[in-house]
Amino acid sequence: MSSTVSSTLKTTPSSSLITLAAGCFWGVEKFFRRYYGGRGLVDIKVGYANGVPTIGNINYEKVCSGDTNFVESVQISYEPKELSLENILDVFFRMHDPTTVNSQGPDIGTQYRSVIMTHNEEDNKIAWATKERMQKEWYPNHKIVTIIEPIHIWHNAEDYHQEYLDKNPSGYECPSHFLRTKPLV
Repeated sequence: MSSTVSSTLKTTPSSSLITLAAGCFWGVEKFFRRYYGGRGLVDIKVGYANGVPTIGNINYEKVCSGDTNFVESVQISYEPKELSLENILDVFFRMHDPTTVNSQGPDIGTQYRSVIMTHNEEDNKIAWATKERMQKEWYPNHKIVTIIEPIHIWHNAEDYHQEYLDKNPSGYECPSHFLRTKPLV
């Protein structure tokens, strides 16, 4: 059964949610866990978001086929008093290449597109403002292609994908997942 929120994502009465896609979800999850661990991050899950709603039994193989339009994503639960959405999105735009269409590094396909999936209208406004600012400040000569849209569908990825790189330290990591420290000119 699909929903817009992971059934296993830990939340608190005061936590907020954001769903992001920036290439292979293993590396995105690992990056955010390490970067924000102990600093406002409540939980993060990997899964598949915003694909064709009539396709059932979503799994890794179906998503990798390219026929579902689902995107490998992370869903983040965070404490806004400790960690702002602006901060998360600033890091999001710098930890992957938001100027490539349907790809990150050697990973190519619609499942690797850059997407911010918002859970409410206020977050949508923040996402658009952050994208505009990052376009000017960090990618002035390269068009950001990140899609901003509401979260419509979420399916948890299989258990073996959750915290995959912590369980498999020598597993594949996309080379495009690192924090950029200077603008792309």
